[in-house]
Amino acid sequence: MQTSVDRTIGRGVQLTELAFGGAGLGNLFTAVSEEEARAALDAAWDAGIRVFDTAPHYGLGLSERRFGAALRGRHGFVLSTKVGRILEPVAEPRGTDPEGFAVPAAFRRVLDYSADGVRRSLEASLERLGVDRIDIALIHDPDDHADQALNEAFPALAKLRDEGVLGAVGVGMNQSGIPLRFVRETDIDVVLLAGRYSLLDRSGAELLDAAAERGVGIMIGGVFNSGLLVDPKPTSTYDYRAVAPGVLAEALRLKEICRRHEVPLRAAALQFPLRHPAVKSVLIGARSPEEVRDCVAMTHLPIPDDLWAGV
Repeated sequence: MQTSVDRTIGRGVQLTELAFGGAGLGNLFTAVSEEEARAALDAAWDAGIRVFDTAPHYGLGLSERRFGAALRGRHGFVLSTKVGRILEPVAEPRGTDPEGFAVPAAFRRVLDYSADGVRRSLEASLERLGVDRIDIALIHDPDDHADQALNEAFPALAKLRDEGVLGAVGVGMNQSGIPLRFVRETDIDVVLLAGRYSLLDRSGAELLDAAAERGVGIMIGGVFNSGLLVDPKPTSTYDYRAVAPGVLAEALRLKEICRRHEVPLRAAALQFPLRHPAVKSVLIGARSPEEVRDCVAMTHLPIPDDLWAGV
């Protein structure tokens, strides 16, 4: 794992080794009670985590509201949210959110990577969060809108950063190709890369190397690849789908290497990205205080060099 790492990005935004990712507290796939969500956020704070990443997409604003409530009155934290999806009220809500969050379908997402969309999104996020400032703003999943994100959304965010309204700006995606364009073509500060730099999937290595060369910070999410690297078995999911036999076999191979070194697989999964010099922070998507405390313990567990040589 890294030692003496400068975790500063953008205009003096100081990250912590672990960050708290907000998808789970937006009720991704299963509901989390208000009490459990608050307890998880409080546990993260007590453990020294000071970076909190959320998005309008997560639970149609639920995650932002929960983060805002938990952070209100506290100081010294870094708050990150995202732009690209505007939440518009639904006149007659029916059922639950069709995009996988266990919340009522009271809003619909409208993709908008224009400069005006960026401003509207940030204003709405500030209201849901109940704060007067966001530290990091990330362009969220512009997979089919890369040119507009580069030519409209990013300049709008960069202007706010240069005016001191934001501390850092970047992009958050589950792929590495478009973020690599941002790193090479703009003065981006940070990339949040989910699932593409893990023990199982190292396809983001080129992006991380380019980021290290250009002084762009990387935040890594999805280190467990949707749970497979916690306890791999045939019923596990990988990237939120049923795991393929070949991927499961590789996960089991990694688990066996860890077992021989008496190291839990999830500890290696958490620490692996931190070995790259571009990585400033790793996100955990904990849903309970117990999960928070376990992630913190696994991040600090000593791992022998021989294990890394085998993976």
